[in-house]
Amino acid sequence: MTAYAAGLRVSEATHLKVTDIDSQRMMLRVDQGKGGKDRFVMLSPRLLEALRTYWRSAHPNQWLFPGDLPDQPITRGAVELACQKAHGASGISKPITPHSLRHAFATHLLESGTDVRTIQLLLGHRSLATTSRYLKVATTTVCATTSPFDLLPQIQPPPTIPTPPAHF
Repeated sequence: MTAYAAGLRVSEATHLKVTDIDSQRMMLRVDQGKGGKDRFVMLSPRLLEALRTYWRSAHPNQWLFPGDLPDQPITRGAVELACQKAHGASGISKPITPHSLRHAFATHLLESGTDVRTIQLLLGHRSLATTSRYLKVATTTVCATTSPFDLLPQIQPPPTIPTPPAHF
């Protein structure tokens, strides 16, 4: 849920610390993401509520999602296994991995009208070309897009003045 809601890589989600949640500014801090870069991503109100409920029951200390050893974060393998179990229970035939959540995040933002530059920043990509690989737009969205031609004003031809009959 956290990976999808914030568009995180698996390694970024597994390495979140409790202190990375900034509920005042509604942001998550990604510490040392890919390329060793820090960044902030959105913290959805719905995710914040789910994380608060989770925190009340699990009481994580350092790592938001601790592994078998409390001083270590959950492993990628554990996340992969949980994803496989959820995939099997869902009945969805298309292959799904934890990284699919990141793809879905980017695609759903694009389909809801978010500009590609914002998506690039949220994903933490240096290059717009990297972001463009994630953006598989649904066919229905493509077909529903209005052509800029249709937005141009239509010039109405001047009304034709009927020629009076010859006997007047």
